[in-house]
Amino acid sequence: MGASTGMAYADGAFVPVTDARIPLLDWGFLRSDACQDTVSVWKGMFFRLDDHLLRFERSFTRLRMQPPLTIAAFRDVLFELVKRSSFENAYLQMILTRGCPPIGSRDLRAAKSAFWAFCIPYVSIASPEQQEAGLHLHVSTIRRVPKTSVDPTIKHYHWLDFDMGLFEAYDAGADTVCLLDADGHIAEGPGFNLFAWIDDTLVTPEAGVLDGMTRRTVLELADELQIRAVRRALTTGEFALAQEIFLSSTAGGIIPVTMVDGRSVGSGRPGPFTGRLQDEYWRRREQGWHGTPVSREPRNRVGASKS
Repeated sequence: MGASTGMAYADGAFVPVTDARIPLLDWGFLRSDACQDTVSVWKGMFFRLDDHLLRFERSFTRLRMQPPLTIAAFRDVLFELVKRSSFENAYLQMILTRGCPPIGSRDLRAAKSAFWAFCIPYVSIASPEQQEAGLHLHVSTIRRVPKTSVDPTIKHYHWLDFDMGLFEAYDAGADTVCLLDADGHIAEGPGFNLFAWIDDTLVTPEAGVLDGMTRRTVLELADELQIRAVRRALTTGEFALAQEIFLSSTAGGIIPVTMVDGRSVGSGRPGPFTGRLQDEYWRRREQGWHGTPVSREPRNRVGASKS
């Protein structure tokens, strides 16, 4: 393995992703004190790049982190990673960790935040076969970290609730999981938002979830296609009776769910509204909607190379 598996930006240098390392004493590792944002490239086009950068800035600002680079420099790093990886379809993640305070100190103010990023081939929550058949989703009784404790609009790494929920899903024979919010309503899953088609209305949970970029895109598409869509609380009872359900994620776009806890959703096949949105999403992406071409950005000189 080497550069062919992807590239990373670590300690101010571009290295093969398999060689990238975060210091053991970085609080991003020790305390999960970090934020991230994930952006994709499809057919040589970044999708909603500036929106992702703005959300990343919002996350680290709310966490009171002081980045070592400017937003423009973050952008340059992402372009450089794609160019060095030579991937036409790519999955990139930019990360800001709290950093390492002086040994023995627990003063957050003494830590200097560190920036990291990586680029790997495009990945999806679902395989092509799963995309065609639809996923089996498990609704866990585990509650998502409450919004009164951690702001859900910060894209963070507090995933132990998701991880335990996934084990629960695997034990139940499901592909993935969604958690409930503090009130017992449908919330979100590991790396995705949820939509349910109920009584001619597309419903997505409003509070206690990440304002996902693909979720935002789905709502824009629904508006343009004159599909009624609302953000509101989604009960488990309503979810169980939904005619269609799908996930939205940078990792795969729009992904149908055809089974929930062993029960078929609708006909048990991906539904027509899901298919329409799915087709429109990818058609527009391939036409350059919300796109930024990788090839038009000048090659930069951010950082050094160890490759």
